[in-house]
Order: sequence, then C-alpha cells, then structure tokens
Amino acid sequence: MFVLGVMLAVLGISTLLFRDADVLGIPATGLGVGLIVLGVLVFAGGIAWRAARRKRRIAAGEPVPVGNPVDRVRALPRLLRARREGYTGLPKSRIALWALALVYLVSPIDLLPELLPLLGVTDDAGVLVWLFSSVSSASGLFLRWERDRVRS
Repeated sequence: MFVLGVMLAVLGISTLLFRDADVLGIPATGLGVGLIVLGVLVFAGGIAWRAARRKRRIAAGEPVPVGNPVDRVRALPRLLRARREGYTGLPKSRIALWALALVYLVSPIDLLPELLPLLGVTDDAGVLVWLFSSVSSASGLFLRWERDRVRS
C-alpha cells in the first residue's frame, strides 16, 4: 500500500505540473489535488494496517523478526545452509517463489510492458518490493530462531 500511495501522490504532482487541459472532463488541478490526497490517505492507511497486523501477530504469539537490514543480509547464507540442514522455518515453496521472482525480474517478458508509461515499471517494482520484504522477513525470523536456540 505504501508504494501505491506514493505512486498516486507522484501522479497527482505530475498532473499539477504538466497537465493544462481537462482530464476526462475533470479539471487538471482538481484531479491532481485529488490524486495527492488519495495517495496520502492510501499511504497512511498502509501504515495503520501494518501496525494493526503487527499488533495482532504479537498478541497471537507469532515470533517477530529481529535484526537490522545488514544483519538480515548477512544471515541469508546461514539461513539457506540451515534450510538444507533441517531448519523448518523456511518452506521449499518460499524458496521457489523467490527464484521465480528473480527470473521474472531479469526476463524480458512482462505482464505489463515497459512501453506503457509509469504502468510498465509497476509490476517489476511490486515483485521487487515483495521479494525484498519476504527475504527480509524470513532472515529476521531466522535470526530470532538462532538467538532463541543459543539462549536455550
């Protein structure tokens, strides 16, 4: 939701800066301001939704990822080795999805071609954001598992 909110706000700003004529019968100024407001609301809604989801997970007793981004990147090779050695916190399907996402990002075939302005890049950006957040979350949970195992 964060990316969508930012994109809507940027689209609104670009409409204000570069558009003089009406858009589908709506004045460009009104459309630009409306897109900016909608973008800010979607962004704020994303923050509230994420905070509520985190609160529910903690209340349900789910482990919360730990470590800063650098620690999580450093833990990724250990995570993959531990997966082969019996760590059950990372299913094979997740690794397969990561590989599929990487193939999609480097392949020239896209759902939305880059020839479409602004829309062509959004599918790649969405896959990239999902990939980074998924890898970060998995390595953060692995760091928690390592820390808890050392404490035991």
